[in-house]
Amino acid sequence: MIELKEVTKKFNNTIAVDNISLKVKQGEVLGFLGPNGAGKTTTMRLITGFLAPDSGSVIVDNMSVEIKPVEIKKRIGYLPEDNPLYTYFTAREYLNFIAAAREVTTDDGFKKLTRVCGINEIIDKSISQLSRGYRQRVGLAATMLHDPMILILDEPTSGLDPNQIAEIRSLIKELGKEKTVILSTHILSEVEATCDRVIIIDKGRIVGNGTVKELTTDVNKSMEEVFRELTLGSSLNDKCQMPNDKQMSKSK
Repeated sequence: MIELKEVTKKFNNTIAVDNISLKVKQGEVLGFLGPNGAGKTTTMRLITGFLAPDSGSVIVDNMSVEIKPVEIKKRIGYLPEDNPLYTYFTAREYLNFIAAAREVTTDDGFKKLTRVCGINEIIDKSISQLSRGYRQRVGLAATMLHDPMILILDEPTSGLDPNQIAEIRSLIKELGKEKTVILSTHILSEVEATCDRVIIIDKGRIVGNGTVKELTTDVNKSMEEVFRELTLGSSLNDKCQMPNDKQMSKSK
């Protein structure tokens, strides 16, 4: 479904993505983890065709993103972290606007979409009056209007309260039954609850790849411990090491 082959992306002298290769199978929910600045968002934008790689290739549904970007965009729904909404629209007006831009009709599928995303009760409210949780739901609905095969969600629960996170998490699990989903998040419990497989990226490189069980249970560690070890490395032990008695006495 999705394959990156030795992909590198630089911004001036900074390497954001460093020779990454990965595959995402059809119907898989992939969790994409990494510290801030690790290269997650850049990788997602490379998959969507928003950015072009400096080297390597990005293949989606057996098509090159560089050769057939329009065809691939029809197959992808992308929700960026900042969720760009026009707040002077009602939710219905905004979705109609997006539908017109994508040249899709708002027929019976529209009613199903708004029900699945849980926005029927606020569909005629101004987006400016909606909570962040409902705004995320409207953004998800806009992302899915053209019924894409692939959903790429960049920090979809960022800034939400625990109840809103649970609601969006439940929605993503439902979407994962029918779509291929790539989910970027900093919430490790979210990955454990929703994802079939996890990729951990640090400094533009993949440092971990496997199911949650493979990354945690098989090594008898929590997801947090695995994440910190893979992204902090040996420096973790140095930072967490307690001073001995001699060091304590010297500091007094």
